[in-house]
Amino acid sequence: MLKIEKSIRERRSVRTFDDQELTKQDREKLSEFMKNIDLPFDMSIEFQFLEKMSCPVVVGTDLYVGAKVKDLPFLNEAFGYAFEKFILYAQSLGIGTVWIGGTMDRDAFTKAMNLKDDELMLCVSPIGYPARKMSMRETLMRKGINADERKSFEEIVFEKSFDSPMSADSANHLFLALEMVRLAPSAVNRQPWRILVDQNCVHFYLKRTKGFNGGKIDMQKIDMGIALCHFDLMCEELGIKTEFVMKDPELASKDFEYIASYRIVR
Repeated sequence: MLKIEKSIRERRSVRTFDDQELTKQDREKLSEFMKNIDLPFDMSIEFQFLEKMSCPVVVGTDLYVGAKVKDLPFLNEAFGYAFEKFILYAQSLGIGTVWIGGTMDRDAFTKAMNLKDDELMLCVSPIGYPARKMSMRETLMRKGINADERKSFEEIVFEKSFDSPMSADSANHLFLALEMVRLAPSAVNRQPWRILVDQNCVHFYLKRTKGFNGGKIDMQKIDMGIALCHFDLMCEELGIKTEFVMKDPELASKDFEYIASYRIVR
């Protein structure tokens, strides 16, 4: 199993930690990684550790990682891409994380991040080593959103038009990269991404869930950034050369919101 594939397949949202502090080595590795996160969007994401913080759905750690971004176009997609890249790296070290965007004291976390007027903090994650057993609260939360279930490949990937679902067998060399998108985490496990493969281009669209309206902090556009991250990292590891494109090919109805594309170069 490839490194990125292993991190994606093995990672789960962790809300119950074992009260053990991160080792100095692991903390240094995370600190170095968060300083050098590349992303395809023309902006940067600033990460920082947040000490002695709390969240009502998290037990066993008071260490968090937050990130802030300038109030620019595509800030949600860029944030989702960068934060998921960090989370997958943490997973590779055996460190637990969970995306938190709503169930926190946002004022307290915003104050801890020391935001400037033109900056936003979208989400945070606790950081620590997973406990051997989940708390009852965590077990019930996972059950409530069917956390371990995902839509089928044919429900999210299409070929040439959204009237033609793509089978896993016909995805050929792109299958693993597309499968890693299928397994990506999303807010309340809604999996809003839809992918249209047209010749040498892979187009990413948002099929918005009713009730998840867009705003300055748009959780479903953050989800799209996560999907882009999974596809990009898996293509890179497979040796599939891609080019990031943000030009609507106008292949979809108004039910789908175009986000971005990857052109397969070779």
